[in-house]
Amino acid sequence: MLESNSNNVLFRIQRIYIKDISFEAPNTPGVFQINWNPKIKVDLNSDAKNIHIDMYEVVLCVTVTAKIEDDTAFLCQVKQAGIFNVSGLNKTQMIRCLKVHCPTILFPYASECVSNQVSRGTFPQLNLDPINFDILFIQSLQKKYNDTLKI
Repeated sequence: MLESNSNNVLFRIQRIYIKDISFEAPNTPGVFQINWNPKIKVDLNSDAKNIHIDMYEVVLCVTVTAKIEDDTAFLCQVKQAGIFNVSGLNKTQMIRCLKVHCPTILFPYASECVSNQVSRGTFPQLNLDPINFDILFIQSLQKKYNDTLKI
């Protein structure tokens, strides 16, 4: 919880929950007999919506795909969500809060969920690297800016 009486900023986590989980291992059991040296691809995206006055649902979607050559060993997708009470921020601060701060809070939960699903599929342990959502946010702003310059 972040509260500041000096400028009336309020940030509270109301709830963190799993919105959706999907795990597929389409090439089992054959994939278990292949030398385990997969290419791992991690895709991230997040979405935020206002659900009530000063209440926002933020959903972080983490999709992990492991491939050995052309075969998919597994595909795991977790939609980790949270409800956050946020007020007292200007528009720019609010966007940054919902696109950086909230996903940063949600990511460890999503990462743990991915790791558990992969382990339950009897695949080797998978630990996702930490993500710097601040850098991703800045990169997305730069991309939008560069796209607007193209005619």
